[in-house]
Amino acid sequence: MARIDQNLYLKNSVVLLRLFIGWHFLYEAVIKLYNPDWTAFGYLATAQGPLRGFYVALTNESLIGTVDMLNTFTLLFVGLTLTLGIFEKWGAFAGIGILALYYLAHPPFPGAIQMNVEGNYWFVNKILIELIACAIILLYPTGRYFGLGHLFQPEQKTLKTENP
Repeated sequence: MARIDQNLYLKNSVVLLRLFIGWHFLYEAVIKLYNPDWTAFGYLATAQGPLRGFYVALTNESLIGTVDMLNTFTLLFVGLTLTLGIFEKWGAFAGIGILALYYLAHPPFPGAIQMNVEGNYWFVNKILIELIACAIILLYPTGRYFGLGHLFQPEQKTLKTENP
């Protein structure tokens, strides 16, 4: 019986993790959608680390509008999939991708100047923690348990066997 309780606690914990991360992504998307002045320009222009050139190139006038739109769309997609518990593997994968891009734009490496970040970190920051949490959701989806995932997954058939 203790094993059943542990599995139930694990499922419930991952559901809460999924809902909270989904809410965070959804909130960030909505804030960006309703703020016509929002742009990723400042974040990208102040990028540090080995990929600085890539991020600064994204601030080009011909690209920044597309970058802003893709950023907002990805946040919305991850937020909806994780909050609703539908296609959450896709959402978790997209979340990992965008969080990796955020992390690498301002990596908290020793000796690096920390700009546009909330505090001083050494390798591990809030972005990396949320990225790892998305990896857990990717590996342990719960949408079928608590969410709309059961609507899009085929029923699992059980085979009945005769007892000898």
